[in-house]
Amino acid sequence: MLFNKRLTGFANFIWRRGRVHRRKYLQAVLTAATEADHVVVTGDITNLAFESEFKEARNLLNEIARTVEVTVIPGNHDIYLPRVQRDRSFPRHFGPFLQSDLPDLGVDLPAGRYPCVKLRGPAAIIALSSAVPRPPFIAAGYLGSAQLEAFTKVLLHPEVKSRTPVILIHHPPVDTRCRLARLRDGLVDGESFRAALSPLARGLVLFGHLHVRVRCVLRTPWGTIDLIGASGAALDHPDNSIRAGFNLYHVNHRGLAKAEGFVLDESTMSLCRTTITELENCR
Repeated sequence: MLFNKRLTGFANFIWRRGRVHRRKYLQAVLTAATEADHVVVTGDITNLAFESEFKEARNLLNEIARTVEVTVIPGNHDIYLPRVQRDRSFPRHFGPFLQSDLPDLGVDLPAGRYPCVKLRGPAAIIALSSAVPRPPFIAAGYLGSAQLEAFTKVLLHPEVKSRTPVILIHHPPVDTRCRLARLRDGLVDGESFRAALSPLARGLVLFGHLHVRVRCVLRTPWGTIDLIGASGAALDHPDNSIRAGFNLYHVNHRGLAKAEGFVLDESTMSLCRTTITELENCR
């Protein structure tokens, strides 16, 4: 264990991540989030994908799942090593949160069966997995041709087409950096993913990975898709776009009606409205 990616990851946790995460923040955010109709988590449930981390995260999500439905997808920290992938640790612990209404359209991946589709009122929640094991200092992800082909079929399903697609993916779907940077920590097949989105006239893509509350609009030949990232739920940071909180989305059959950001106020331990930073470069 000491001579694999966990060594660098543990050093990062000691000197950076472990100093900025607060359990009481996480508890406050989870409690407030249960007021929603559905809670989605876009990855990085763990730091180093230890079995103890998975168990603790599962316990926390089980608690809020008593009052609100939960959907969770893996981040690069949750599929940290090939051994974690081989052991199918993520689907073993979080499979109950990924029960698809259209299971025949999914494909089996080490992280579970994707796309996972949940048809809920005006929304078709579509969970994807871009998390794969990478060498030290590399955090890039990819969906792969099989999952992208399945995703294309999902978007054509009548039950999905009649609803607003709410697509969950860990890595940002738009990245204007150079190719080398994208290969280091971006979505390697992002262009193919965006091509799969092109038939849509409306929709919402929710992502994690950056741990920053941002949004932009992706234009398609038929309309627009909102792309929105979330901050971490336990992060202690002076910048409200990064500080612990959550985003609340109001979706109807016409698309995204409203997106609101909420940030934790440490003095009261309550969640207050905040702005979601608009990005100009989105293509």
